[in-house]
Amino acid sequence: MQPATHTTETTSSVSPNRPAWKSLFGNMDARAYTMVGALILIWLLFGLLNDTFLTPRNLSNLFTQMSVTAILAIGMVLVIVAGHIDLSVGSIVGLTGGIAAILSNWWGMPAGVVILGTLVAGAILGIFQGWLVAYKAVPAFIVTLGGMLVFRGALMGVTKSTTISVSDPALALMGNAYFAKGFGLILAVLAIAAIVWSTFSRRRSQLKYGFGVQPLGVDILKAAGYSLLVVLFVLVVNSYKGIPFPIIFVIVLAFLFSFIATRTTFGRHIYALGGNVEAARLSGINIKKKTMTVFMFSGLLAAIASIVLTSRLSSATISAGNMAEMDAIAACVIGGTSLMGGSGKVSGAIIGALVMTSLDNGMSLMGLESFWQYVVKGSILVFAVWLDISNRNKKAAK
Repeated sequence: MQPATHTTETTSSVSPNRPAWKSLFGNMDARAYTMVGALILIWLLFGLLNDTFLTPRNLSNLFTQMSVTAILAIGMVLVIVAGHIDLSVGSIVGLTGGIAAILSNWWGMPAGVVILGTLVAGAILGIFQGWLVAYKAVPAFIVTLGGMLVFRGALMGVTKSTTISVSDPALALMGNAYFAKGFGLILAVLAIAAIVWSTFSRRRSQLKYGFGVQPLGVDILKAAGYSLLVVLFVLVVNSYKGIPFPIIFVIVLAFLFSFIATRTTFGRHIYALGGNVEAARLSGINIKKKTMTVFMFSGLLAAIASIVLTSRLSSATISAGNMAEMDAIAACVIGGTSLMGGSGKVSGAIIGALVMTSLDNGMSLMGLESFWQYVVKGSILVFAVWLDISNRNKKAAK
């Protein structure tokens, strides 16, 4: 009797029963498609209602305006994925922006010292809050709600409730400078090369370990689509003054924290914390240390956002960062991050930030009263949370 043999066959295509649209777009959350479609519709709607919305100048300004919310949302994703919330980031933006202005204007410090001092201040505030949450077991909602009030009050105290101007030309570049158009072309080439390399590197890895892969034509089409978006972005901003400097912050931080979240042990532990904290504890994950680190990152990113905002406004005010935490949370939720923890992507938060900023920008151009912005953004946030709960209930019912 011949011994039984087991043959493993590697498929080079998707399942024949798999819908064609899933072969093309992969397993992205339905909400991600919804928000990308919503962003396109928002742009088309405002473009039809106002001739200036889709002009290179306004789109360049829109990307610059988005930068603060996007940077905050990157840090907020990690906090929410870990199963917590941070309501203090807007006040940290205001306080660290005030610290930057004091160091620059009142104390005459050079730009390098100002930036370093601001980043250290943000990280310390984040670590302190993370320590209270992780080691003293105070709920993050309470810690950061208290932080929101304390830091706003501290800002009023240290600035004496006055506006402090920032005139250092080096600091002014952080929020107002534009890269030369040639730099944009170089960046586009590098980004396209990275897209192509990433696509085919992932494909080779899947084949090497025996996983099924999509048809080659599908991967090529997806890479071409992403590359086209890069080219369009560079052409649009180059039609005005070039790539705004704050967008480089967003791009670099998005890639860095996407890598941390998806390619490192720390990132996998964060998702494990939000998914099932007891299982994470039994797996030997240092929950307290990871939680404190997440809040440290949130404070650090809030400090970076404060540098961009203070530079762009050329001053620090007591209202700086007001309600920024709500925009950051909404950007995360709109972009697919679950408030239940354990699920979310940095790229989705960037899309959410773009949606939020597009709404603000478009309604401002149309001359709508500010209360409409709150009504619309609040409604979208509730809809996004409802969509998240609905998707989870459907998965649980299967």
